[in-house]
Amino acid sequence: MVAHGGDHDMAMDGMDMGGSTTTSSGHGMMSAFFTATNTPLYSESWTPSSAGAYAGTCIFLILLAVVLRALFTAKSYLEARAIETALKRRYVVVADQTSAAEKVAGDGSSTTGILTTNGVQENVRMLQAPTKHVQPFRFSVDLPRAGLMTVIAGVGYLLMLAVMTYNVGYFLSVLGGTLLGELAFGRFNQGVMAM
Repeated sequence: MVAHGGDHDMAMDGMDMGGSTTTSSGHGMMSAFFTATNTPLYSESWTPSSAGAYAGTCIFLILLAVVLRALFTAKSYLEARAIETALKRRYVVVADQTSAAEKVAGDGSSTTGILTTNGVQENVRMLQAPTKHVQPFRFSVDLPRAGLMTVIAGVGYLLMLAVMTYNVGYFLSVLGGTLLGELAFGRFNQGVMAM
């Protein structure tokens, strides 16, 4: 066996290499893009055997990239809805507490309303609490956010693995799907940020 960068033989005591210097998997690391239509995607069992199967694989990658853009849009909507809910959360000051009631009465952002509980109506003044940049932990917000982010990461890694095959068709399919996804869902992300 020849050492990298030298002309001398390396002795491997106790190991019989059988004179073979090829990789055992049969798929070496590619260093340049190629255009083969029989490149495995994700596993050996997903190897296109015809031009139609290759086209189907490319269409799958396009759709997967569009789904990734849609998931990012869904995440933006969930974030905006959580912020909107936090801003609309109202706190009621009880009439007995005069010092707090006087502060609320002087606040220009407070509004009056009628609170009905068990058939009893009360005039109340409502105000919005100042919103912090970091909201408190809530299962109803943080659990769906974490689940959605996990799905986004999984889809992103699947697309990354497709690009790492160095197949030109797979690479262009991911780019095309990203383009289509942004054309379809990009404007919704802008609207969410302006809410």
